[in-house]
Amino acid sequence: MFFYSRFFYFPESGCSANAPGPLVEYRYCKCRDRRYRAPSCHDMGATLEGREKECCKDENRVMRKVPMTIGGAERLRAELNELKTVRRPSIIQSIAEAREHGDLRENAEYHAAREQQSFCEGRIREIEGKLADSEVIDVTTIPVTGKVMFGATVTLINLESEQTVRYQIVGEDEADVKAGKISVASPIARAVMGKEEGDEVVVRAPSGDIEYEIDTVEHI
Repeated sequence: MFFYSRFFYFPESGCSANAPGPLVEYRYCKCRDRRYRAPSCHDMGATLEGREKECCKDENRVMRKVPMTIGGAERLRAELNELKTVRRPSIIQSIAEAREHGDLRENAEYHAAREQQSFCEGRIREIEGKLADSEVIDVTTIPVTGKVMFGATVTLINLESEQTVRYQIVGEDEADVKAGKISVASPIARAVMGKEEGDEVVVRAPSGDIEYEIDTVEHI
């Protein structure tokens, strides 16, 4: 949705408008925090109408929640609590002690503490943003139907080697292949999402296509 508009003249060649330059309209889109500009004074209305539609699409995209498992959310909340209750006060104390040492311009301890503070506050904002934009999904509360979904643990059989692999499909920030957790955006997850036990899938991997059969789907 657009909340206000402003008009400006800009000198541009190739426009026959009787003005110092073509009339260019800017509209500010609050949901995207940016301005949209009609590039042509000859088709301004149609262009802005298209931009409004684009804005609505962008707004829906921005508001879409990012899936996260219960475990992933708990780990982020634990880290956030540690940063706020332990790390932040410790850094503030270090800055206060460094100030007592005199001239701040050549005070290495002070500057080091300020850098740590900047990193800490940045990480706090990052975690708070991730939690705010996330949709926490507890797969254990969802009935097992044999269909692969976010949070499910899937056992796959390599049809060529007959070896089995077992992965839980998690959020991008939670992925840890060594621990058997793969991102929902990974090639394997994209290939199996929505499929059911017994289905065969082809994973488009950098090393080449790999065929798997979905053996079991668990909600654990």
